[in-house]
Amino acid sequence: MTKQLSDSNIRVKRVYEEPSDSDGYRILVDRLWPRGLSREKAAISHWFKDLAPSDGLRRWFSHNPARWPEFRERYMEELRQPDRAERLKELTTLLSRGTPKERVTLLFAARDPIHNNAMVLKDFLENLIPALTHQTDSKDNGSQKQQDAEPEGA
Repeated sequence: MTKQLSDSNIRVKRVYEEPSDSDGYRILVDRLWPRGLSREKAAISHWFKDLAPSDGLRRWFSHNPARWPEFRERYMEELRQPDRAERLKELTTLLSRGTPKERVTLLFAARDPIHNNAMVLKDFLENLIPALTHQTDSKDNGSQKQQDAEPEGA
């Protein structure tokens, strides 16, 4: 059974900020490596560049807040594509692995702490995980009902 996750299990942080023990798994979700930052200083656990927006979408958005609503919509559509499914599964596995005190921190390089792909990915995951939890719970309940319905010694 998948455990229920709270919003505090997914955090978003600028990759240039100091790493913290409370970050948990530090996952860079940008397509490009952050300028001027060494791998040691970034202290990332994983780099999921294939979950970043496509180059075309990233360039179109160009961190223009006026394009934010459409960027969110288009990026969420990209995240729903079959080629993203395996990486999203890896990420949800990391999220479901942790205890309530552990978390995943999605790292981004953009200067804007609100209008960036990590915020969209966080929202996407928070909507995806309850759906996965519900599906898993339904399967668990279904198998329990089937076991309850079977007569003893069958």
